[in-house]
Amino acid sequence: MKRLAVTLGLLVLAASSPPVFAQGGGGAAPPAGRQVQVTEKILPLRIPGETIGETEGVSLNSAGHLFVFSRTGWSGSSRGGNAARVFEFDKNLKFVKEWIPNAYGLSFAHGVRVDPKDNVWVVDEGSNMIIKVDPTGLVAMVLGRKPESIDWWEEHVEHGVHEPKGERPKALKGTYNRPTDVAWGPDGSIFVADGYNNSRVVKLAPDGTWLKEYGSYGNGDGQFNTVHSIAAGYGHVYVADRANRRIQVFDYDLNFERYISGIGMPWAVQVTPKYIYSGDGDGKIYRLDHDGKLIDWAQTGMGQGQTGCIVHTLQAVSDTELYRGSCTLWNVARITFPN
Repeated sequence: MKRLAVTLGLLVLAASSPPVFAQGGGGAAPPAGRQVQVTEKILPLRIPGETIGETEGVSLNSAGHLFVFSRTGWSGSSRGGNAARVFEFDKNLKFVKEWIPNAYGLSFAHGVRVDPKDNVWVVDEGSNMIIKVDPTGLVAMVLGRKPESIDWWEEHVEHGVHEPKGERPKALKGTYNRPTDVAWGPDGSIFVADGYNNSRVVKLAPDGTWLKEYGSYGNGDGQFNTVHSIAAGYGHVYVADRANRRIQVFDYDLNFERYISGIGMPWAVQVTPKYIYSGDGDGKIYRLDHDGKLIDWAQTGMGQGQTGCIVHTLQAVSDTELYRGSCTLWNVARITFPN
């Protein structure tokens, strides 16, 4: 009888749980634009005594060194565990070093970006922190603060406190809730994609002073549903509003300008001198002009046993070359579009 009760309970739980790739996948009809063939090279990244896991974040510095923020290791990823390690590889893909090992703010990897001054910015979804590390490896700025495990355990486990059903956490100044990405304006202003729960974009001064925020949860004007990626350049800020299936475009003061849609679910967004790139979790990468008009698209990541979360992040290094990080493929790929 006890076994039957457990079995029925598991069946009910499975029926009520969302699919593994409910946050991505796409599953829509083929895009209207022209499909092109791309060159997709999986990079042989090896680390002595370690294993690359999910490659949530990828970026390159001015020397062409590759940085990978990986969910890897066996210790777990929630409330005190960690699945977040930052690895550097040189131009020949030889392992260089691990950055900020054992840092308190490393919990659940989401994004890494290198700014024009070669500072490495680590965006951790689990600790709710964005960590700026200077080129020498010294922590130079910390945005947000990791929730204290002892407080969470005491409140939610020992005392049984639960968040009111259907309510979202209140977005507060100076704090972040599952942030996802970071970008910079030409004056060094910082733009944070904040992210899964706060459903907003935040602008800070180069010294970290809070300047402005935009957005709330929903699917209307002025709203986001999973702010998953952000890019800035050429006069605009591009925000991947993933579950609303659109990119929202702003000026550098976070004044809304327009929507870009018809590109599946934008998990990742990048801008180059000529193009906007948007990557969908199903592996499609869309190329648009700066007006948001779809030029062409390519299917990537096929034949590797996965159907979702294939594109988690993109890093553009030219008008035609991108690096792709993935949460299911456990690799980094260099993808080249035709001219």
